[in-house]
Amino acid sequence: MIRPLLLTISLALSTTAAATISESHGYAQFGVLKYPASFTHFDWVNPEAPKAGTLRIMANGTFDTLNPYTFKGSSPISTPNFGQYGVSELNEPLMVGTGQYDPSGDEPTSSYGLIAKTVEYSEDRSWVVFNLRPEAHFHDGKPITAYDVAFSYRTLLKDGHPQYRTALQEVQRVDILNRHRIRFVFKRSGNPLLILRLGELPVLPQHYWKNRDFKATTFDPPLGSGPYRITQVRPGRSLVFERVKDYWGKDLPVNRGKYNFNRVQVEFYRDADVAFEAFKAGEFDIYIEHQAKNWSTGYDFPAVNEGKVIKAQIPHRIPTQTQGLFMNTRRSTFADIRVREALGLMFNFEWTNRTLFNDAYQRSVSYYPNSEFSANDVPSGREFLLLSAYRDQLPPKLFTQPFTVSKTDGGGVPRDTLRKALGLLAAAGWTFTERGLINDAGQPLRFEILLVNPSLERILQPYIEDLTRIGIDARLRTVDRAQYKQRLDQFDFDMILMTLSQTLSPGLEQWQYFHSSQATTKGSKNYAGVANPVVDNLLSQLLSAKTRDEQVATTKALDRVLLWQHYMIPNWYLSNHRLAYRNRFAFVTTPPYTLGLRAWWLKPLEKTP
Repeated sequence: MIRPLLLTISLALSTTAAATISESHGYAQFGVLKYPASFTHFDWVNPEAPKAGTLRIMANGTFDTLNPYTFKGSSPISTPNFGQYGVSELNEPLMVGTGQYDPSGDEPTSSYGLIAKTVEYSEDRSWVVFNLRPEAHFHDGKPITAYDVAFSYRTLLKDGHPQYRTALQEVQRVDILNRHRIRFVFKRSGNPLLILRLGELPVLPQHYWKNRDFKATTFDPPLGSGPYRITQVRPGRSLVFERVKDYWGKDLPVNRGKYNFNRVQVEFYRDADVAFEAFKAGEFDIYIEHQAKNWSTGYDFPAVNEGKVIKAQIPHRIPTQTQGLFMNTRRSTFADIRVREALGLMFNFEWTNRTLFNDAYQRSVSYYPNSEFSANDVPSGREFLLLSAYRDQLPPKLFTQPFTVSKTDGGGVPRDTLRKALGLLAAAGWTFTERGLINDAGQPLRFEILLVNPSLERILQPYIEDLTRIGIDARLRTVDRAQYKQRLDQFDFDMILMTLSQTLSPGLEQWQYFHSSQATTKGSKNYAGVANPVVDNLLSQLLSAKTRDEQVATTKALDRVLLWQHYMIPNWYLSNHRLAYRNRFAFVTTPPYTLGLRAWWLKPLEKTP
C-alpha cells in the first residue's frame, strides 16, 4: 500500500522545497501495485510447496566465466533460456519483478522489495531512496549495506558491461544516508523508469571484490546472497547449485513458494540434437523446445507415450523477442535503404514455415510481436501526433498504410516480387549482368550471413538460393561461439540472424538496441548500426513516458519508424511456451508473463534420481 507523506527535505539540488514523498513496499511505473503491503505470496505460487529433491536441467552452448557483469567472456546466464530456470550466477538485486533476476508473473511494470524493504521517491521522480533490510546478508554471513550498493553502482558504471553503463547513465550522484539507507539523485526529473532500473541493480559484496580484478574472467563461484549457491563447477560443461538452507530471504512474500529444489544440476550441450537425445534417455528433466519440426515429429518415444514425460504448449502474454536478419548498415552494401528493402522482399517465410516448420510459426511484422506495442495498423491518436512532428523526415507512406512484408503462396517467390526487388536494386545503382549484380565500379553485390548455430543453415539456405536467382552472391558462415561473440562485439559482420529480448515495459534496453550513441560503442546491441535522429528523439520520449498509454504510443511509433527503415528482415515468432518435462513435478499455474519454473516443486512421495 503506498502511503504519501508530506515532508520537507533538502536534496542539495538547486532549490529546497516541500515535496510529496511516497514510501512503499514496491514500485509501479504506471498505475498501482497489484499486491498490498500485507501480501504474503504471489497468486501463482504454492506458499506451502515442499523443499526437496533435485532438478536436472540443460543449457545451450557453454560458458567461460562465472562473472556475468563484464564485457569479457560468456557466463551461464547469457546462454539461451538460462534465466527461465530460476537459478543463476547473478547477485540478488534491490527489488524483483522487473529485470532478469526474477521477473513478475502477473504484472507488467511493477517491482517489490527484496534486499530493499521499502522504496521512497519524490513526486517528480527526481530521486529515489532504498531502505535496506537489516537482516539481508551475503552467503559468508556479512551484512548487505548501503556501502555495497554504492560500490555495485560505481563498479558497474566504471567496469561493467556497456548495458550497465547505459542503464545507469542518468544518475547524477549517490548519497549513503546510513548503513541501510541509500539515495540516488537523477540528472533530470520525470524519470519513472529509472527507479525500476535501479531496483534491478545487482548488489555485489564490496569486501569480496575490492582485492579482485572485476573485469577478469573467472571460474570461482562469485559470492552471492540468494537462495542458491554454486558448489561444483566443471568449466564450460556443468554446474551444481545447492539451496542455502539458512537463506535470509526465504520467508519474504516475494520468495514464498519459490526455489523449492535442494539441488539443481546443469549440463551444457553445444548441439541441440545431442541434448534432445540426452533428454529422451532421461539425463535431465525439462526440455524447452525451439525447433518446430522436432516439436511436431520428435516426441513419439516411450516416455511420452507412457505418460512419464509431459509435452505441453502453454500460451503466454510475454512480448516475444525480436528476431530477424539484421543488416549492418556500417557496411556500404547495406547503406542504401532500397537495397535493404529488396533483400527483405526476397525472404520467403511461407515456404519456410510450411516446409521446415510444419506451419508452427507466425510471421513477425513488428519489432515487438505478441504485444500491444506492435504498429500493426496505420498511426492514429497519440502515436500520429508523435510522428507528425517528424513528417518531413519520414516516408509519406508511413502515415497512410501499415507496414507489410512480402508474401507467397508457400511456393517460390512470385515474379512480381522479383521484379520489384530488382527495380529497387537498379534504383540503388546495381545492374543485373551475367556475372550477377554489379555496381558502377564493377563490384559485385556480395555479403555473408554470420551464424553460430549450425541448425540455421538448412533454414537460411533457401533464402541464399533465392538471392542467387537475382544475381546476389550471399553466403552462410558458421563459427564457434567465442569467435561469434568477438565478431559481434566488434561489429565485424555483414548480416546476422539475431534475437533481441523484449520486456513488458520497453525502456533503456531500446536505447541499447537502437540509439545512435550505441552504433559505435563496441559490445553494444545496436547490431544494425541504427543512427537515426527520429529514432533518437522517440527513445528520449519513451524513457520519460509518464503513463502506460504514452509508453504504448511511443513504442508503436518507434516500431513503425524502425520497420520503414528496413534495418532487419523480420522472421517469425511463437505466442506460447513449448516444453516437455518429466512427470514428477507440480505447479499451481503458468502465469501470463513468465514460465514460472522457479515456483515448481517435486511431487510428494516421488523419489529423486
